[in-house]
Amino acid sequence: MHTLWELASEGKAPRLLGVLARWLDGDQLALSRYSSHLAVAAAIVLILSGSGSSLWQVAGGETLRLGVVPREQEAFVSWGANPLQSPDYLTRGVAPITIIPERGRQGIIVYVVQAGDNVSKIAASFGLRPESIIWCNPELETWPDYIVVGQQLFVPPIDGAYHEVKAADTLDSIAKRYSVDPLVIVESEYNDLSEPYVLQVGQRLFVPGGTRPLVARYVQATAPPPANAPQGTGNFMWPTSGYVSQGYYLGHEAMDIAGATGTPIYAADSGYVAATGWMGGYGNYIIIGHGNGFETLYAHLSVIRVIAGQGVQRGALIGLMGSTGRSTGPHLHFEVRQGGIKRNPIGFLPRG
Repeated sequence: MHTLWELASEGKAPRLLGVLARWLDGDQLALSRYSSHLAVAAAIVLILSGSGSSLWQVAGGETLRLGVVPREQEAFVSWGANPLQSPDYLTRGVAPITIIPERGRQGIIVYVVQAGDNVSKIAASFGLRPESIIWCNPELETWPDYIVVGQQLFVPPIDGAYHEVKAADTLDSIAKRYSVDPLVIVESEYNDLSEPYVLQVGQRLFVPGGTRPLVARYVQATAPPPANAPQGTGNFMWPTSGYVSQGYYLGHEAMDIAGATGTPIYAADSGYVAATGWMGGYGNYIIIGHGNGFETLYAHLSVIRVIAGQGVQRGALIGLMGSTGRSTGPHLHFEVRQGGIKRNPIGFLPRG
């Protein structure tokens, strides 16, 4: 397939005109009748710039590409098998390809938690931030790990928050709570609102882009450090083997490392066991105080191998991985706290 410009630039214009002439089979009357077509073809050869790529079909010979529209919008024109029986005009065909833009999900859906799920994984599968899953499911706000297999979660179509209207709520108060303009709520296609915008208790509104502070949970160490407790170095090691199934984000100020039940859990640095026990979503947990302003927490253990007040060295076995508490599969929930503030563990662990 050649463009007319290519034929002209390669010195093949005479050949092109010859092709047209041969279609006329030497008929002088037809030659006179179609002389205007030959003139047009010659003019195209001389002026065509070569840009574009639409197709034009000529009878019984080569397909010539004229150059005006993108390839995906190519149209076809035919003069028929016998030019002498064809009309003196060209008919433009329908473009063979139609491009339909993809449209995003148009509403909030209910997702059923599966084995091995966590908030971060669910959010990623829908192209959302983990916080959006939390802000659409109030039961997760104080405990993002508080999910179990079979639990139903609201998943929004875009990042934002889901709000259930309470008594005395107004559009202004809701917008202020989620740090957005009231028009964001009013104009959202996901809310069926119309003037005068009277809200009903129990009504659910989606707040696109809405955010709000999350209350951090905290477990307090109880055992005092023993007199001869090892001092932490601030040089942390990975506390177990596995893969990072959930990272650090607002509402989940920790790292989850998934593996098999019974995988050994080690002290990330030297110190003493400040607390052990069972608590809500944590299940079996251990807190180690490192005597230098740092604490580490290890949760969802299947077995605890230390007792409160015990000194431990960096790398000492302290328990086994499990899925106790609110968990969809075996993993270690690992926290690093500095001066009572939860820090991102990845910033304290060796790379590679």
